[in-house]
Amino acid sequence: MINDEYFLAALRLASGNDPIPSQVSAAARDAWRLRIPQAVTAAHEAATIRSVRADDSSHLVRFVAAGLTFDLEVTEGDGLIDVAGHISPHPGEGALVDVRSPHLTLTRRIAHTGHFVATGLPPGWLSVVCHRPGHAPIQTTWVRIRP
Repeated sequence: MINDEYFLAALRLASGNDPIPSQVSAAARDAWRLRIPQAVTAAHEAATIRSVRADDSSHLVRFVAAGLTFDLEVTEGDGLIDVAGHISPHPGEGALVDVRSPHLTLTRRIAHTGHFVATGLPPGWLSVVCHRPGHAPIQTTWVRIRP
């Protein structure tokens, strides 16, 4: 059974009498700016989140899409995040990777071995995008890294 207050609030929203709070609109605009049109999104393999060091300061996360595997070792220290990544197979000559947080993007070249590193990112949400000449970008889903 629907609560009367809930029902009345739903009617107010439907009629347009309850404005959207400004901070909600601002957050929605910020999130919209982070999208990458026509990008393929790599699925997160939940079983791969695991600590890779005895002190639990480093975690390995794996994403897979379009024939590429992203392995990210995320290390937390001094209030910042460092990412050591590997994309396999190598995405091709001229490929670049963006390591993104909502407020900072670090662009890196991918070594011939498929490795890249980005340091000094703020804790919180993180995504990686691989740009390959002649192909749609491949982005990881956003993952939250907490100190």
